[in-house]
Amino acid sequence: MSSIALPKIGTTDRWDGLRPLALAAPLLLLLLFSFGAPIVALLSRAVYEPTIANALPHTIAALRQDSGAGVPGEPVFLALAADLKQAQAAGAVYEFAKALNTRLPGARSQVLRVARIATQDQATGKEAMIKAAPLLGEEQSWAAIRTGTNRFTSFYLLSAFDLRWTERGTIGAVPADQAVFLRVFGRTFLIATIVTLATLALAFPLAFVITNLRPAVAGMVLVLVLLPFWTSILVRTAAWTVILQKFGLLNDLLLWLGLTSDRLELMYSRTGLIIAMTHIQLPFTLLPIYSVMRSVKPSLVRAAQSLGARPFTAFWRVYLPQVMPGVLAGCLLTFILCLGYYITPVLIGGASDQLISNFIANYVNVELNWEMAAALSFVLLASTLGLYVTLTRYLGLDLFKMG
Repeated sequence: MSSIALPKIGTTDRWDGLRPLALAAPLLLLLLFSFGAPIVALLSRAVYEPTIANALPHTIAALRQDSGAGVPGEPVFLALAADLKQAQAAGAVYEFAKALNTRLPGARSQVLRVARIATQDQATGKEAMIKAAPLLGEEQSWAAIRTGTNRFTSFYLLSAFDLRWTERGTIGAVPADQAVFLRVFGRTFLIATIVTLATLALAFPLAFVITNLRPAVAGMVLVLVLLPFWTSILVRTAAWTVILQKFGLLNDLLLWLGLTSDRLELMYSRTGLIIAMTHIQLPFTLLPIYSVMRSVKPSLVRAAQSLGARPFTAFWRVYLPQVMPGVLAGCLLTFILCLGYYITPVLIGGASDQLISNFIANYVNVELNWEMAAALSFVLLASTLGLYVTLTRYLGLDLFKMG
């Protein structure tokens, strides 16, 4: 009985299989350390905040021995005074006060006042500390301190949805005057949706016209459309600030055409913001639609019409389904980019038109609250990924197989 010889995989074949990975390894490592790692480090701060726990080791131990759920007894206040004195000496009391102020608005000044009293070895009993910092006499203050002693917290993610932990240990809504983020997220998604639909209304017929023009003319029109695309977004936004002013070019044109009898307030308004964002995003919607339209054979539509289909029926049932992947890809790309807009809302939008990216930048650059910025970024990233997964799974869109 003869044996069957199996092919042997030599060292050369193995190396040929690993060579593409070896060539891509430097780029993968660069992406990991310059892009992936910083993002993970930032997002982790949405659930990991050890400032309060690090500042109150004695208070945490005293709270474990305290049986009450409301305002604790005298030993806890003595432990808190000792921790504040130690934090003041280590220069960490300000960070602790800022972290507690995030959970209890107005707590920063009172905590710093108690820390100064503790450092000067003045009366640090329960009654004296409550007199210096009335917040320490409230149950919700100690509920916030107790939850803050956990290094891993859901406080910031809940705050991103205008929620918080109550004194009873349940999740409830924040006071109406503090409920901000759901409204801002709603505004962000609303403006992104309007801009996406506006760019689609302009890009689809324009792509159709370019597809049916002679190649030389189509190339010229495409260059004119893409010309602003090669300009910095800051320059384009600055140009729109000139155009949209009350005595700017757009108002002059509207008055000259007789479309309005008075000059419109387009700067620092939602209308002006949508106009500028639509212009900036138009190429991102146009290009995917145009690339798919070029691959559609006109003979299919003519064949449908020759079989008795009316022009609209042939367009709706033959042409549109074939270009729908490009439409969905362009709309998805525009919508995702609009969610992260920052410069245009700052320069053109009004105070009530700032998007969630503006709040993230404010928490990072002004308030230095990286945890809240991380929580908002996490919600925005999760929403974007969820939208992408929905389109790819349930609508059959594959961005990598278009054309």
